[in-house]
Amino acid sequence: MRVWARGAHGTGAGALRDTPWLDDSAGRVMRPYTASGGRTRPAVALDLLSLVCATGVRPRIPLGAEHVLALRCCAAAPAVTVAEVAGHLRLPAVVVKVLLSDLVEYGAVRAQAPRFPGGGGSFAADDQSLLRAVLDGLRRRL
Repeated sequence: MRVWARGAHGTGAGALRDTPWLDDSAGRVMRPYTASGGRTRPAVALDLLSLVCATGVRPRIPLGAEHVLALRCCAAAPAVTVAEVAGHLRLPAVVVKVLLSDLVEYGAVRAQAPRFPGGGGSFAADDQSLLRAVLDGLRRRL
């Protein structure tokens, strides 16, 4: 049985207001991993900061409700991060990564890895001086 909650998301794209599997009084009425078919690992490597955008290609196979909502979220803006999609769908990031990975494989969305200052793979690894400055600032406030 599918339960739809009207207005489950405060702000955002109008298409995301009707969200499956949420009930105003009961909360989530399905386990999040069922949205990804029980899969916990995406086929395409995605970071929380990866930018995802819709390509306009329609998948040839029928999509589940969560896939459709993720695709609408990607189409609502020029580019969104994986973290933003997870926030709009109110699903764990790992589940959203699986959903978006499926959409990448279908050709419906395109993902771009995040770019960090200095061209390295990690902001923290590239700029420890910034992290030290933040730590010093926090220590002064305590």
